Amino acid sequence: MLPQSPDRCAPLAIARRAGARLVSLAVLCLLAANAGVLPGIDVLESDGFIALRGRRIGLLSNPTGVDRRGIPTWRLLHDAPGLKLVALFGAEHGFDGRAKAGTEVPDGTNVASGLPVYSLYGPGHARRPTPRMLAGIDTLVYDIQDTGCRSYTYISTLGLAMEGCAAAGVNFVVLDRPNPLGGARVEGPGLDPKFKSFVGQWPVPYAYGLTPGELARMINGEGWITNRCHLDVIAMRGWKRRMTWKDTGLRWIPSSPNVPSGETPLYLAATGVLGEIGGLNLATGTPLGFQVITAPWLDSRRFAQRLNACHLPGIAFDPVDLDFNRDPKDGAELHGARIRITAPATAPIVAVSYHALEAVKAVSGHDLFKQAVERGRSWDMFDKVTGSDRTRIALGRGQKARDIIASWKPVEDAFRERRQKYLIYPAESRLPTRAPSAASTPSTAHPPTPRSR
Repeated sequence: MLPQSPDRCAPLAIARRAGARLVSLAVLCLLAANAGVLPGIDVLESDGFIALRGRRIGLLSNPTGVDRRGIPTWRLLHDAPGLKLVALFGAEHGFDGRAKAGTEVPDGTNVASGLPVYSLYGPGHARRPTPRMLAGIDTLVYDIQDTGCRSYTYISTLGLAMEGCAAAGVNFVVLDRPNPLGGARVEGPGLDPKFKSFVGQWPVPYAYGLTPGELARMINGEGWITNRCHLDVIAMRGWKRRMTWKDTGLRWIPSSPNVPSGETPLYLAATGVLGEIGGLNLATGTPLGFQVITAPWLDSRRFAQRLNACHLPGIAFDPVDLDFNRDPKDGAELHGARIRITAPATAPIVAVSYHALEAVKAVSGHDLFKQAVERGRSWDMFDKVTGSDRTRIALGRGQKARDIIASWKPVEDAFRERRQKYLIYPAESRLPTRAPSAASTPSTAHPPTPRSR
């Protein structure tokens, strides 16, 4: 066979590259046909990245930023034609997702790409991108899987990054992802502005029922940041509001070290507040993290019976005994209840912590709140997580769990109404493949970013 000349090889190489792209698009089309949900990155990819063509991109992400095939978003953007990925950004736990909660992460370099990684949870940083970090970037892309809880700090970073981009004249694009608690759930206490913090940055209920893209639209539209940014949302395909994580068909990648499975966010919302009081073991750091409520001195059967007597719809409690003989510091055994959520989209999960406190006292005589006060426990983080001092005051007065929970209703109802105009995915009807035009607040410094179609 005669060797091919360089001129004859070039068209062949181009044809091969084009063929590879067609195969990739065919795979994505097959995924779209057979899968329940396509996240924003898959929609962007299936549209040939046209929404980002000609842009110099920064990417705010972590290991949860992948397409349905598991390919990292940073790699897809790095290899995409017609755009240039120039920097990476990380939130709490770092761009690589390895840092423990509350551990500050320094800036660094991504070894695989050679790109700089700027930490938005680093020492001396204001938790938002600075002009130095954004230099040479015209669009910052956000792709992080969240848990749906207000106290989970990724949504704080989301809005503060939008604010930093607005100040620098940089476009902001959200590659949307599911809310693992579902989009129908709005539960829990609101946020008093006096208690605004990094674990409670936005005035939303504890479980707010929005996707990251919808929340970004609300942050922008409600003026919760100093300057509105030019915002665009690449919406998912196939997601419905009553879907929790198991309904999406997506593979869960731990959003942080203590959230190992797609069901963990449901239990985090149910029991996470108990961790701010102390006295109970929630098995965090294990596959049962947040799914059990235990202590060495609890009677498992009576505790589970007492919780079941609360008749929380869609939630059951089973007695559980955990053997920790191999770890003497935890005691020989832990006893309590395992939570079983039978109606994931509608069960009143945020109520569980407050009924559990009441049940512990009734069954064992341990008033965990009073004991924490007597130990001199700081309530700073508890107030920040619950959004005000009202819950702490109510517990101190011995208020019933049902009354504490009922006090949330006005906040929940008002928020449901307020969020309506920012919703991308209706409860029933054909879902859009792109965010409605109201999602964008155009910047005078840049033309509108094209949306995925």
